[in-house]
Amino acid sequence: MQVFYSEQYNIDLGILNYLHPFDGMKFRKVIDGLSGVSAVDIRAPSAPITHEIINEFANDLVKMLLVEKKYILRALELPQIPFLPFKYLDKKILLPMRWGVAGTLEASKAALGGNSCWNLAGGYHHASQHSAEGFCIYNDIGIAYQELLKGRQIKPDDNILIIDVDAHHGNGNARTFMENKNVRLLDVYNEDIYPNSWSTRNRVDIPVPLKTGVGGKEYLSKYEDALSQLGNDYRIAYVVAGTDVLGADPLGGMCLNQDDVVTRERLTFNKLKGMGVPAVFLGAGGYSKESAPTITAAIRSLME
Repeated sequence: MQVFYSEQYNIDLGILNYLHPFDGMKFRKVIDGLSGVSAVDIRAPSAPITHEIINEFANDLVKMLLVEKKYILRALELPQIPFLPFKYLDKKILLPMRWGVAGTLEASKAALGGNSCWNLAGGYHHASQHSAEGFCIYNDIGIAYQELLKGRQIKPDDNILIIDVDAHHGNGNARTFMENKNVRLLDVYNEDIYPNSWSTRNRVDIPVPLKTGVGGKEYLSKYEDALSQLGNDYRIAYVVAGTDVLGADPLGGMCLNQDDVVTRERLTFNKLKGMGVPAVFLGAGGYSKESAPTITAAIRSLME
């Protein structure tokens, strides 16, 4: 498996790290945990995605808002800090995310070339052409799709699959591909929490809404049933593999443990492999100290 990682993914805000539960350094922790696993092929994107590519994806209003400090802080769910310059936010948070988008694009190309891939960043499933929110500024799957079409690595009539197993509904992906019926969405999410957008929830082809407090047994049973509903005619699949489903997570409201998440990723990997569909796993949400070791355990498990 090719694991896409760059030191540039890591978000270190110093004392400001305490303003948000996200562990911005977890990417490095995963790589450290994979040390010595010979089957893992670590790759790095060569450069962050450019502003020109982002602006081609975003609508006119969002293009203007993406350089506004107040808008970005709100999207990052951070308090309005009067003396914090936009340049600091851009360098410390937005630039690492642009590296993450580049990782999703490079992983997509590698997957289409026959490699199983995991981008430790990415999975920014609340962002779309129309908005940035939920700690997601750029929709990496949408931008990768745009660039793959331009590069003719995929065709407009190719079927694309997005499997979203993050605890939160992927409203940004649903909105991005609202009118594109060649993109099929399977979404397993806590229906009691953000985002409560019925228009985007209704766009999901295979919805699996679950209640707060759901445990691993129920989660995995319903997920297996959802996987059984998939066809097999897909050019590529994206897996938004959030670890905010862990019981220790402060935001997800679910009660899975590490073994449950490892089992989930193996179910996904084996299903897609059996279908002959190239897969790109993406980091997505995960806000507890257990996130990095759980991702490490999942990748190690896929190497067995």
